[in-house]
Amino acid sequence: MTHSKAYAAQAADKPLAPLDIERRELRPDDVAIEIDYCGVCHSDIHTVENDWGGSLYPVVPGHEIIGRVQAVGVDVRKYQVGQVVGVGCMVDSCRSCSACETGLEQYCLKGMTGTYNGRDRHDKSVTLGGYSEKIVVSERFVVNIPEKLDAASAAPLLCAGITTYSPLMHYGVKAGDRVGVIGMGGLGHMGVKFAKALGAEVTIFTRSESKMEEARSQGADHVIISTDPAQMKAARETFDVLLDTIPVPHDMNPYLNCLKYDGKHIVVGLLTAVEPPLQAGMLVMKRRVLAGSLIGGMPETQEMLDFCAEHDITCDVEMLDIQNINEAYDRMKKGDVKYRFVIDMKTLKDSA
Repeated sequence: MTHSKAYAAQAADKPLAPLDIERRELRPDDVAIEIDYCGVCHSDIHTVENDWGGSLYPVVPGHEIIGRVQAVGVDVRKYQVGQVVGVGCMVDSCRSCSACETGLEQYCLKGMTGTYNGRDRHDKSVTLGGYSEKIVVSERFVVNIPEKLDAASAAPLLCAGITTYSPLMHYGVKAGDRVGVIGMGGLGHMGVKFAKALGAEVTIFTRSESKMEEARSQGADHVIISTDPAQMKAARETFDVLLDTIPVPHDMNPYLNCLKYDGKHIVVGLLTAVEPPLQAGMLVMKRRVLAGSLIGGMPETQEMLDFCAEHDITCDVEMLDIQNINEAYDRMKKGDVKYRFVIDMKTLKDSA
């Protein structure tokens, strides 16, 4: 076992605080990583505060991890000491079901193992995430970070990036398509960047007129104020794809009306009940599709990183000292970050 400093929550009503943890000895296919940067995701807050139930304390969050290889197991072939690598939202799966065999480990029929708050498939220990100095992960669930990418701003690509890239690719967004991105936070601004890189005409839907210039600065061709009935009426039956990044219940019916026939409304932000209820006729009468999408498999995550390097795409980030993580959580709840926090893990390594 290897000692590592970390930050953890001991209970749903407790702030994150320093905690010493242990990392396992290398298995034959393991990669030991010294963490340089870790992005902060809303899922971290939900798990720390047990919003979804089932949190296993202590919780060490963090699934947007960038670091350097410290050591490798005897069977590792893809990575070598000193290489810059990443770890995203999962660290294992059954590896043998139909989903895993086709590189869709996130849909593992026996359930993927999360980077934190999961159960190790070998020793049944609780997985502990990237708010820590070090992590040990199977080679299969490690990705290469292209040299062209800035390591710090690449960290959120491992969640926010792949979450928006995967559905756009799966549903075949192409040059000339009209894509609407609903919401303009950490996920939304990445959705704009990917859709633009694919050649789409991109519109941001936002509730706030104050975000119009901001949306255009992110590359959006158009901005629709979703609370303006006239603008929403003018947008009816004009979009091929809507990427819905809003993480809280919201009325989807007005957005569905904006899709052409055969249009697709893809949900990537909401994990709870749809409220108010959907008017099914909006789907039936136009053969529209309401779909969901969860991160991406390991081959697609590497593909996404390579795509980002090719198209100069990174996440807009604000760097954070880990000692300020609780204040950062408060700011995230208020939407006061453009657009993702990234922890400089040097601030943990240098702490007393």
